[in-house]
Amino acid sequence: MKKYILVLFFVFGTFQVFSQKKPKKETKKKDSIIEVVNVVTSYTPTIADAFKIKKSPKIVLSKNTQKKKLTYSIFSAPVASTFIPKSGVVKGIDVGKKERLFDNYLAVGYGNFNTPFIEAFLHQNQKFETDYGIYLKYISSEDGVENTPLDNGYSNLNLGAYYMQEERYFTWKIGGTVQQQKYNWYGLPDITFDDESIASILEEQTYGFYELEGEIIFADSYFKDIKASLSLFDDNFGSKEIGFSLKPNFKLPLDRISRSLKDLELNTSIEYLQGEFEQSYLDNNNVEYSFLNVGVNPIYRIAWKDFNIKLGAKMYLTSDIENSLTDFLAYPDVQISYPLISSLANIYAGAGGDLHMNSFQSLSRENPFVSPTLFLTQTNEQYNLYGGINGKFSSTVSFDFKASYKSDEDRALFVRNNSKSDGVFNPIVANDVNLLGFEYGNSFNVFYDDITTLSIFGEVEIDVSKRLVIGGNVQANTYTTTFQQEAWNLPKMEGAVFGKYKNDKWYATANVFFVGERQDLLYGGTFPSTIAGIQTLDAFVDVNLNGGYHFNDFVSAFIKLNNVLGTDYERYANFNVQGFQVLAGATYKFDF
Repeated sequence: MKKYILVLFFVFGTFQVFSQKKPKKETKKKDSIIEVVNVVTSYTPTIADAFKIKKSPKIVLSKNTQKKKLTYSIFSAPVASTFIPKSGVVKGIDVGKKERLFDNYLAVGYGNFNTPFIEAFLHQNQKFETDYGIYLKYISSEDGVENTPLDNGYSNLNLGAYYMQEERYFTWKIGGTVQQQKYNWYGLPDITFDDESIASILEEQTYGFYELEGEIIFADSYFKDIKASLSLFDDNFGSKEIGFSLKPNFKLPLDRISRSLKDLELNTSIEYLQGEFEQSYLDNNNVEYSFLNVGVNPIYRIAWKDFNIKLGAKMYLTSDIENSLTDFLAYPDVQISYPLISSLANIYAGAGGDLHMNSFQSLSRENPFVSPTLFLTQTNEQYNLYGGINGKFSSTVSFDFKASYKSDEDRALFVRNNSKSDGVFNPIVANDVNLLGFEYGNSFNVFYDDITTLSIFGEVEIDVSKRLVIGGNVQANTYTTTFQQEAWNLPKMEGAVFGKYKNDKWYATANVFFVGERQDLLYGGTFPSTIAGIQTLDAFVDVNLNGGYHFNDFVSAFIKLNNVLGTDYERYANFNVQGFQVLAGATYKFDF
């Protein structure tokens, strides 16, 4: 029994040795056996202990599960400012009432000499991508010229339409024009015509012009734009003229060669013209003509220091197909400008030239009284040298002074035809019966000559106020001819004075034109006869006024006063103009 008690005591003592950790210094109290014991053992957590964890776990995410960086932009919109300027610091500027713009308008009017007038433009677009419209203008007048027994009225009709479509990379446009113009060869020479001769004259001439044209404008391409047109021009006497034009324009970047180089402009053209007249003024033989021109016009612009320089040339391969002639022509196209006084005066100089294709349509537009018997050739503007100075004398006065010297080969000059009638009608003579309406000395032919022209031009414009602008210009010309005695029907002096006024309700303009003396031919007898002398046409002044009143944004009234002085001057030999003319009407502007 004692043996078992000793073994139990040994085991308990051993367990106490390995299970207790005594402090370095024991604290005993009297009549106490208390000790501080730290028990070290393993920790076995339970489910309830999970809520007692305070340390946040560290979670490592893969690249696929990481949050992506958020990118965003702010749409900036204007916000009403809370800033209130101090009164009297900033002065207001009166810019006037902003004019309301409309897509469509209709204008009608009526004037003396039985002159109706109508003009209309109807236009529509859809989301700024499609645009189409139609244009109409008509005006006519009757017998407003005195001292002539023939009808002297006229009428002009112009009808046009277009359609435009904006695509992603380009914009294309197609349009057409129809024009009809009626005139009368009323300018009889200083010959006494009997009543039978006057009654036999069929003086009316009608021109018809029909054109189809198209254009493509590229947004970002080597092609800048391409224009093409096909036209037909005819008249009452069987004359026909067909024209075709193709003009591709390029913009070639040169920065691939050097970053300092700018774009090269390259304008090209192909023009073809073919026409015929039923007869010449000499006989009944047909007059035919046809031309083909292929042109290239490279242009390079340089800004060097304060100089603006344009370097270019015009080159043509031209062919007179009817006469089997082909030629190559080249002209300079150069201009340089320099600010002599910054923001006040610029000096400029240049050299140019060009090839001008004369046509029945262009000549009749300049002088509607030409006969349908013309000989046509091209005008070679061999060179045109010019220089001048422009700028401002002050903030309200601008100016431009220019001198030029050019040489034209085969320049067209209008010359009055010689009459084939002596004024006495004789039904026995076949010539008197078969004469056409332009063969009584009342039409014009075209002569060609090599002419050099020295011109001095000056213009001044003054902004009297923001509502009133006045100005004027004058040009003096000196002609040197080669074969002709004079530069027929070309004025040596011409000029104009103009003024414009506009406020919220009223507007008015004034134009005063001055044309100096011109020369034409005098004949010694009926056709064919020699030249007897020179007829000098007096200088004239033509005063024109027009104005109007806006009742509201939609309706306004207008009035036009032409040839206010009522002078019966001659625009061409024996072709006097109408006297004082007045035309009044109303305009209505609207949107669909």
